[in-house]
Amino acid sequence: MKRQNQSSVAEFIILGFSNFPELQERLFGVFLVVYLVTLLGNVIIIVIISLEQSLHVPMYLFLQNLSVVDVSFSTVIMPEMLVVLSTEKTLISFISCFAQMYFILFFGGTECFLLGEMAYDRFAAICHPLNYPMIMNRRVFMKLIMFSWVSGIMVATVQTTWVFSFPFCGPNEINHLFCETPPVLELACADTFLFEIYAFMGTILIVMVPFVLILLSYIRILFAILKMPSATGRQKAFSTCASHLTSVTLFYGTANMTYLQPKSGYSPETKNLMSLSYSLLTPLLNPLIYSLRNSEMKKALMKLWLRKVDLHPF
Repeated sequence: MKRQNQSSVAEFIILGFSNFPELQERLFGVFLVVYLVTLLGNVIIIVIISLEQSLHVPMYLFLQNLSVVDVSFSTVIMPEMLVVLSTEKTLISFISCFAQMYFILFFGGTECFLLGEMAYDRFAAICHPLNYPMIMNRRVFMKLIMFSWVSGIMVATVQTTWVFSFPFCGPNEINHLFCETPPVLELACADTFLFEIYAFMGTILIVMVPFVLILLSYIRILFAILKMPSATGRQKAFSTCASHLTSVTLFYGTANMTYLQPKSGYSPETKNLMSLSYSLLTPLLNPLIYSLRNSEMKKALMKLWLRKVDLHPF
């Protein structure tokens, strides 16, 4: 039988937490607040870095790109998730599901590489301060940023196209909160063994390799911190490193568990929680961990606020 005759599914039904209607009502309010706070925090960072000339250095420009990714990542997932939580069952067209999966992979892949590059930037700045201007010059910075975004596009294009090349002949119920690769793949009416091998290898390269490089960078950074003469400086640096490592472990750990084995034996509820960890919590925490605790960011925010007050006095 030809594939086009097998692919009879024109739309999918996203179940979300439909088995727990009372939980859905409570989660709707929580997720709405989280989404609005995520947007506010990341947009503030984007605006501050754009307007404050003193922050136009690699460290903060990496943060600005991370905030753009997080805003985009949340916007791809959260509005549709809120619709799912507000209804018993949500219909999503074949094309819309394709688009959502594409952009989840695009922004998720881009963030994987960005976080690795940010760790390398901090490693170069702390462990090789004298050579840092040469190591992370503007040309190198632009190449790293371009690599992140182009790699994200490549990952999303290959994986999404491959998943939706499989025939879908029913059932069409996605037992998940949004169109993510593992739950959609479970509905394919074909042998997905080759794709699962690709997913395993791809996850190793895209998720595990940057994560290992981040850990190695922070190990070197921690050794450099231990040599600091000031106890206060060491404590502050340890606090910052611990926050960064918590964020990247949450993001990479749950993404790794989700994508390393697309057809793993986790329950639908466990898969939902793992997906929420990197799609909901990470974009919320990144502004707090990377930027809003930073003294330079606070000074820039206060400077912009005072400038606004001077221009528009009460």
